[in-house]
Amino acid sequence: MNFILKVLITGLIAYLLQNILSGVRIVDIKTAALFALVLALLNAVVKPILVILTIPVTVLTLGIFLLVINAFMVLLAANLFKGVYVDGFWWALAFSILLSIGSSILYSLVGGKKE
Repeated sequence: MNFILKVLITGLIAYLLQNILSGVRIVDIKTAALFALVLALLNAVVKPILVILTIPVTVLTLGIFLLVINAFMVLLAANLFKGVYVDGFWWALAFSILLSIGSSILYSLVGGKKE
């Protein structure tokens, strides 16, 4: 149940962020929720592999490179999913940072239980 709540919150925040970031466009709220599901699946499958492969760069940059990986995950999800458009890397980076912050805040306000 927590997974579904997290996906719905992420979809809602993603849909709201398109109003703030002009380089991100999402067709509708349903598309945003499905995009959040695709992003969650990519983060569960692809992201751990990328993190392991980029450990030297991540250590060298003191973890800042993880932001690049997050932006890449957003770009990958947008390319795999029709109805979500991200204009470039910098928009994906800003979107991923704001999406993480917004999702965390809203999820803590809604009262998500610790697993």
